[in-house]
Amino acid sequence: MHEVVSGMTRIGNSDLDVFPLSLGGNVFGWTADRDASFAVLDAFIDGGGDFIDTADSYSAWVPGNHGGESERIIGEWLASRKPRNVVVATKVSQHPEFTGLSGSNVRRAAEASLTRLGVDAIDLYYAHFDDETVPLEETVPAFGQLVDDGLVRHIAVSNYSAERIREWEDITTRLGVARPVAVQPHYNLVHRNVVEETIIPVAEEFGLGLVPYYSLASGFLTGKYRSTDAEGLASPRAAGAAKYATEAGLRIIDALEEIGAAHGASIASTSLAWLRAQPTVVAPIASARTVEQVPDLLAGARLELTAEEVETLNRVSEWSPARS
Repeated sequence: MHEVVSGMTRIGNSDLDVFPLSLGGNVFGWTADRDASFAVLDAFIDGGGDFIDTADSYSAWVPGNHGGESERIIGEWLASRKPRNVVVATKVSQHPEFTGLSGSNVRRAAEASLTRLGVDAIDLYYAHFDDETVPLEETVPAFGQLVDDGLVRHIAVSNYSAERIREWEDITTRLGVARPVAVQPHYNLVHRNVVEETIIPVAEEFGLGLVPYYSLASGFLTGKYRSTDAEGLASPRAAGAAKYATEAGLRIIDALEEIGAAHGASIASTSLAWLRAQPTVVAPIASARTVEQVPDLLAGARLELTAEEVETLNRVSEWSPARS
């Protein structure tokens, strides 16, 4: 299990010690307006959180938005609250005005993110999605230059294959530039196999910390969708959760409920605790639209499952319908 010291975890080989849960900023400017976002951020920080995850593209998919809405809200909140020792991660490659990972685009996108966030340096800067139209020999030194110039403290990759992560690492060695410290994959109790078979071994090899997204499987792992007819639910997230509401998926929910009950913990908290117990995992990402959703996330960062409980969840989720 990942070592936790004084309730904090270290992100890979970096000097960033964070609360072992990252608050997802994808909802800010989407399903949470500015006031709701401020309230969620306040509750997260007041509860001991200090690690916020966003991207320059959040939430360009919303009609009337242009991208950068989440970063702007977080920047306004940082300016208003002036919290101490908060770690902010953001990403590049998907903003409509800054698409892809050419060297010049990486620089321009980082400068735009710095402006929106209102910070001197981005703590953790991810390549959001692999851009195979641009050679890594161009992308990697562009990220390294951001670190050398003080615009970014640490770099990371998201949604990269093990092979491409290894290639990135080889180039950093050859060029002597900053190495990634983290990798952000899609990983949870109903989506395990690719990460466990390919990404975790690479993370172990290179000392990368895992910061998984979709930690609660679009809300399915909160236990909110307990019926195999979840397709009938109308919310935007329900469609994402519905595909897991099979007999096999609901067995996982039942196991989470039983184990959580032994700790006085919710299904969501127990699911996050299982993820934290996996090798190299630093801090799962989970988002909250409302203040009422924050306590379960905070509890998930503090709940320690026994080895037997982790193994029970490993076993019940091994043949999940979503394995891929």
